[in-house]
Amino acid sequence: MAQELEAGFTGSPVEKPEGIRKVASDSAAVVKREAQAVATGAVDHPHTASAIVLTVGAVAFGIGYLLGRSSTDTGSHYW
Repeated sequence: MAQELEAGFTGSPVEKPEGIRKVASDSAAVVKREAQAVATGAVDHPHTASAIVLTVGAVAFGIGYLLGRSSTDTGSHYW
């Protein structure tokens, strides 16, 4: 029969990631877990999820509106 080869990519790296690669890998895993938790919560409680989204949208709109209004020139011009 055919012998198994010990060369080439076997599906997992030989050396564990370290430094910035480890931090990036751990961060990606945390983001995936949290996104899954949020999605599960939204499926379990759709009314609460939609209320939260609408509230955050309204607050963001209000902040944007106030920042836009405060950036206009309200001083009088004397010619």
